[in-house]
Amino acid sequence: MPDPVRMPYSQLDQVPDRDPEETAEWRASLDAVTKVAGPHRAAYLMRRAVEHTGAPGLAPLETDYVNTIPTAAEPEFPGDEAMEARITAWNRWNAAAMVTRGSRLGLGGHIATFASAAWLYETGFQHFFRGKEDPSSGGSGDQLYIQGHASPGIYARAFLEGRLTEDQLDRFRQEAAGDGLPSYPHPRRLPWLWEFPTVSMGLGPLSAIYQARFNRYLEHRGIKDTSNSHVWAFLGDGEMDEPESTAALALAGREGLDNLTFVINCNLQRLDGPVRPNYKIVQELEAQFRAAGWNVVKSLWGRAWDEVFAQDTDGALLRRLRETPDAQFQTYATRDAAYLREHFFGSDPSLGRIAQGLSDAKLLELFQTSRAGHEPRKVYAAYKAAVEHKGAPTVILAQTVKGYTLGEGFESRNANHQMKKLTGEQFRTMRDLLELPIPDSALDADVVPYAHPGANSPEMEYLRERRAALGGPAPARKVVAKPLPMPADKAFDALKKGSGSQEIATTMAFVRLVKDLMRDKETGKRWVPVVPDEARTFGMESLFPSAGLYSPVGQTYDPVDRDQLLYYKEAKDGQILNEGITEAGSLADFTAAATSYATHGEPMIPFYIFYSMFGWQRTADQFWALADQLGRGFVIGATAGRTTMTGEGLQHADGHSHLIASTNPAALSYDPAFAYEVAVIVKEGLRRMYGPDAEDVFYYLTVYNETKVQPAMPAGEGIEEGILKGLYRFKEAESPAADAPRLQLLASGTAIHWILEAQEILARDWGVAADIWSAPSWTELRRDALECDAARLEGEDRIPYVTRALAGAPGPVVAVSDWMRAVPDQIAPWVEQDWTSVGTDGFGLSDTREAARRHFGVDAQSVVVQALAALSRRGDVKAETVKEAKERYGL
Repeated sequence: MPDPVRMPYSQLDQVPDRDPEETAEWRASLDAVTKVAGPHRAAYLMRRAVEHTGAPGLAPLETDYVNTIPTAAEPEFPGDEAMEARITAWNRWNAAAMVTRGSRLGLGGHIATFASAAWLYETGFQHFFRGKEDPSSGGSGDQLYIQGHASPGIYARAFLEGRLTEDQLDRFRQEAAGDGLPSYPHPRRLPWLWEFPTVSMGLGPLSAIYQARFNRYLEHRGIKDTSNSHVWAFLGDGEMDEPESTAALALAGREGLDNLTFVINCNLQRLDGPVRPNYKIVQELEAQFRAAGWNVVKSLWGRAWDEVFAQDTDGALLRRLRETPDAQFQTYATRDAAYLREHFFGSDPSLGRIAQGLSDAKLLELFQTSRAGHEPRKVYAAYKAAVEHKGAPTVILAQTVKGYTLGEGFESRNANHQMKKLTGEQFRTMRDLLELPIPDSALDADVVPYAHPGANSPEMEYLRERRAALGGPAPARKVVAKPLPMPADKAFDALKKGSGSQEIATTMAFVRLVKDLMRDKETGKRWVPVVPDEARTFGMESLFPSAGLYSPVGQTYDPVDRDQLLYYKEAKDGQILNEGITEAGSLADFTAAATSYATHGEPMIPFYIFYSMFGWQRTADQFWALADQLGRGFVIGATAGRTTMTGEGLQHADGHSHLIASTNPAALSYDPAFAYEVAVIVKEGLRRMYGPDAEDVFYYLTVYNETKVQPAMPAGEGIEEGILKGLYRFKEAESPAADAPRLQLLASGTAIHWILEAQEILARDWGVAADIWSAPSWTELRRDALECDAARLEGEDRIPYVTRALAGAPGPVVAVSDWMRAVPDQIAPWVEQDWTSVGTDGFGLSDTREAARRHFGVDAQSVVVQALAALSRRGDVKAETVKEAKERYGL
């Protein structure tokens, strides 16, 4: 081996060496060891020395490709291993049977993932996962993030427990009738079982970290003792490629979340092939997690390897294991003994000598079955080490074989993710391997049977005993109604009175409202402000000294602005979650708070306020998961609009978030024009989400940074109803002439001010009378109309609210917003009048508000021209009038 090339300098040259002679002695010793015994021996000695010091931060980022916990150091296994093996066998069988039976209808499903991870789950269910009835956790239990593709195994276990029937298993992926089983963990579809949605992949790891962090938040704020709740996230090694999977590792390490364990099933395969064909995913993940401050437990090899490692006196085996890429290991798991002798052991004389003493059967056992993830004692040791480790989160890297026990056609095959069924012969082989008492006659039918040991069997008695000891079934979602009292009207009434002569933006109006609501004696502590590092942009710095910014270590420094009234105050019991520049992390925080009513039996009122488009556009997938998880709270798109964001440009100007939000069935989307509309919407949101008949919805409000005088709420009946339903008449045309052309101007958000100016211009310059309508929610108007259409098909005589509201209103309708035209166009089919929409389609740009609005054709003068054009098409004004208006206003 050639000598390593030494750099002419070292980073350590910048640090004074207090004893150069001692340093030289250490270097000389290492040089001698390297020369005589090789660099691996030198590295081994260095690791031994580092481990001996016990000093944190000295451990290498990568260790050898062996188990972290030697067999001799494993704790005593507390269970009946033979009994648990039988229970696991039943689960394996029924999971495969369920997917195979469903495949007759072309529904598919995933078999290989659970087959590889069965012991990872079963060991947890038997010995670690606390249920909701565990008194030490106060009804919270542990939070389990199940790998989505492993869901058939969880259904199989629920069937064994009696929580699911054969009929329900047969309705796997058949949900249209309302009583089927969803393909993956979907709480909205199966709300008594699933707590957390984990598909799309990558969202589970991110959510799990913020869930563990939120558990600490509840504890530190004195809302609930969550010290005995542990978060377990089951992940795939291929899933770790998703950016979200590793996005928050540093947060978990930095805050020492030892209430969190990642279990990564390292079967070395993703959907279409090896995870790291030419590299080693376990080593890569170990370095990544260690660098982020995690405790890493590698659980790779089964006990069959112990005697082989004992013969590796010169480290040749360790070197060979570490240098062999994952794709080659996959090949080893499918080849005969001769191939293994030649290609693995034949590379080094020392390895050849080891192989001489191993039988062919032993070689096959080593490479085909002996993985730590398939041995409950290894898994138990890793889990026990994880829950007992303090000061840092733990990741367990458990090596398995994808498709384990499913036979040669499945195990370690690239295509096994797409393989949805077993043949009759494969089921017979699987039965024999698992030693299940299923007769051949039961396998002669076209449909493979489900199997159960019997309700009073020893297996079931054991299972029930273990789950009772751990606090009942898991996973389980449990909601105990705990309605919150409505806050006093005072805070809402302040906005309803208007701002007098003061100009304020609707963003500030919302912040003022929430600040007042956070003072409420009953519910104030339950507000959870979540903001991704833009609090000052939204005028929220007034909350800093009063509510405090949450930090698990409090404030360990003297803030630079300590002498100011609104200084930056961090506290262990701080209320604000200021997440830094991460919308994904902020929404994960919001989700944990928004579902606390179910996870912990403690309803919290989160509001997540973000900058412009950077909520929905960046994290729409997470919003979908939020809806799946039945989250409740307020999402605030601040500094909204495509032309209101002066100077920010193409990637900041938001004209489409409401269109994205409209696709989410759980999102109630509003674009309020005035502060009093904000008050009415928030008050109704509190009632609907936190009242006696709480609904599983969340509110999305867009608010603006354009300061305006906020009017008082108009008097009269139906105003609040119109705000909530999405449309009401704000201002009628003043004393129009009897023969004046008439039309209706509709607007949402800040666009209301453009049409108010347009109303004046139309009356003054053209003798046209226009009524002004505020449309706080185009989406809610559309949803109501769709419900009416569906009801009419059932024979009901229901007319959409928007149709009734505009009934008899003279002239055409012109709808204006700071959004693309598709947003108001949602209601066009149910408007009987001639329809025109005006919006901000295209990319945003940097300029003044006036120039941007002229560019998009949404300023008051442009609206006037559009209104005249709509009247011209009806013959209410001359066609020449439109041309004259364009020339007058320089359009």
